[in-house]
Amino acid sequence: MDKEKMFGTLVRKVGAMLRSEQSNRSKLEMICRLLKYNIPEYDWVGFYLVDPDKNKELILGPFIGTQTEHVRIPFGRGICGRAADLKETVLISDVSLENDYLSCNPNVKSEIVVPIFKDNRLVGELDIDSHESSAFTEKDERFLERICEYASELI
Repeated sequence: MDKEKMFGTLVRKVGAMLRSEQSNRSKLEMICRLLKYNIPEYDWVGFYLVDPDKNKELILGPFIGTQTEHVRIPFGRGICGRAADLKETVLISDVSLENDYLSCNPNVKSEIVVPIFKDNRLVGELDIDSHESSAFTEKDERFLERICEYASELI
């Protein structure tokens, strides 16, 4: 199956999953699983949620992949913090070229971070790492932005 067809199938699966009886946190974890185990380039998939008490900090939410020490990230720090500050998707083809990259795993070569909005307010992000350089394209970006529209209903 080509990647675009797979993206369409996964969007439909996420849409259907939203109607399940599971908790919102479980649904977010299910999204992580769907992405990580269906798209070979997606090696770490997780959500960071805006801390409601410290509006300028992200807290690690559900994720699938290697443990990370970065459980809290201030806005403006690292790729996730940059995406939160800019309130836009940040796609990095080669993390070794980034001065502010927060390394969790030495195998990570590229990263994409997609903000999640609810009522025009940033509520979280979807963060994906890949062990391949230049793993993400504009097609990935559009696909993940669609997934984040669904995820906004869960946050």
